Amino acid sequence: MNTRSSRTLRILCLAIGLGTTACLAGAADKSEAGGALPAQELTPRTIYQFLLAEIAGARGQIGLSAQLYVNLARATRDPRIARRATEIAMYSRNPQLAGEAARLWTETAPSSEEARRVFAGVSGRMGGGPAVNLEQIQIQLARTLAQSNARLPQNLLGLNQALAAVPDKEAAQGIVRRLTDPYLDLPEAHIARAQAAMIAEEPMQALGAVNNALQLKPGWEPAIQLKAQILQHTGATAEAVRQLEAELARNPGSASLRLTYARALVSAQRFAEAREEFRSLLAASPGDAELLYAVGLLSVQLNEPAEAEARYQEALAAGHPQPDLIRLQLGQIAEQRGEGVPARKWFGEVTDERHRAEAMIRSAQSLAREGSIDEARALLKAQHGSDEDTRRYMLAETQLLHEAGRTAEALAVLDRALAATPDDVNLLYESAMMAERLNRVDLMETRLRRVIELEPDHAHAHNALGYSLADRGLRLDEAEELIARAHELLPDDAFILDSLGWVRFRRGDAAGALEHLEHAYSIRQDAEIAAHLGEVLWAMNRREDANRIFDEARQAHPDNSLLADTVRRLRGQ
Repeated sequence: MNTRSSRTLRILCLAIGLGTTACLAGAADKSEAGGALPAQELTPRTIYQFLLAEIAGARGQIGLSAQLYVNLARATRDPRIARRATEIAMYSRNPQLAGEAARLWTETAPSSEEARRVFAGVSGRMGGGPAVNLEQIQIQLARTLAQSNARLPQNLLGLNQALAAVPDKEAAQGIVRRLTDPYLDLPEAHIARAQAAMIAEEPMQALGAVNNALQLKPGWEPAIQLKAQILQHTGATAEAVRQLEAELARNPGSASLRLTYARALVSAQRFAEAREEFRSLLAASPGDAELLYAVGLLSVQLNEPAEAEARYQEALAAGHPQPDLIRLQLGQIAEQRGEGVPARKWFGEVTDERHRAEAMIRSAQSLAREGSIDEARALLKAQHGSDEDTRRYMLAETQLLHEAGRTAEALAVLDRALAATPDDVNLLYESAMMAERLNRVDLMETRLRRVIELEPDHAHAHNALGYSLADRGLRLDEAEELIARAHELLPDDAFILDSLGWVRFRRGDAAGALEHLEHAYSIRQDAEIAAHLGEVLWAMNRREDANRIFDEARQAHPDNSLLADTVRRLRGQ
């Protein structure tokens, strides 16, 4: 054998995971899962196909490389090549090819647990013939469980992960139930059933299964934690907290139980107690980035920004996996203190595209509050990103212009965007709102009606048009119909309830108006809702109640012009 051929064989052996000596000798090796491997004859054609596949992959032609490797796996029936074909096909995101490669892998390595597990996962992503795929998945997983030996509990717990790609969650649950039937003497089988039931949105079945697991293995923490999650999912958060408290009393040293308990307290909105639990966990694991972040987050909820800032910075220094999320929140804390420069420094350090748009918009808003509107606009225009991010930047610019009293310019920005995408519902709606503020009622109505034409169930467009007509005393019958339709679509929306009350008041039905306005104000203590509620109370000669609402709202919203104008008009000030 010449040097070049020897080198080629070594490369091939390395690629498919076979020792060079064994490969060159043509020995029948053993796979990682057991079973004889073929004494593979490295013919010139085999080497040529292998090199083509590797060169294609090196040049970025991953799809071609995957196809070539699958062809090679078919020809050689070598599990090492089939495994390589599966890996490359999965990387190329070709589910059909990956499914075929994984099938070849299981056929050529029938005792390989890894091959069966990968095949089950890949099969769930394959298009076409779902019943056949599900049957194949079940057969492979059943074989894996039957041959698991000491790994049986672990493999039972991994069933739902193996079925994660199956789109029909009820079908996946049925597979889990059938697969676990022979193993119901093991608590892990019941946990697998509970997990499958939760994925299929059957929480009561999940609760029954996890209780069965706890009967077999009392005090088992994974089952206790899953039960707490199920209870919270069903809305029984208080019961979840109570049960976790009882378990912690029996096992106070369990860090995992305490963490589950702390999270349950957060779900119950018992933030002060939750923070104490996270502090306790942090004392046992100082420097834990996730725990530091949790304490910071809860400190924000408890309106203690100084501690939140300190914990966030410690989490950042400890290497929290989402540093840009922390930088964004540190910027918000500085922003709330009125410290624009430090806030913008934090926002400027955000690079993760998931948070970048929000950070840049907040930076622009910070500049605008300091009077640098044009600098804020320039910052927004300099940003790049997805189409959705671009829309967000443009809408933020229009909002800044409107807040600066430059509403006509804001409308012009929206009009330019609409020229490119005339049926963009969000742009139509926002431009209609700008037209309304400029008292261009005809333009507002035209655009809102176009929104409703494009999206008949757009509740806010119905509400905006109805309220605008009612507030001007125009076509009140039509206004009430529009608002009533919005109310059907969003019955608990405070602003729609406010509109419904306001149109009733405009039609002379103060008692009917009061019912809707009081409901709206109970949901949201908004300044404009308060102005409408106070005015109706005033008209009903309930001046003391009206003044109480006015005073309460003015204290909370001292800068709201509608509220101030309403109070001044009614009190004659």
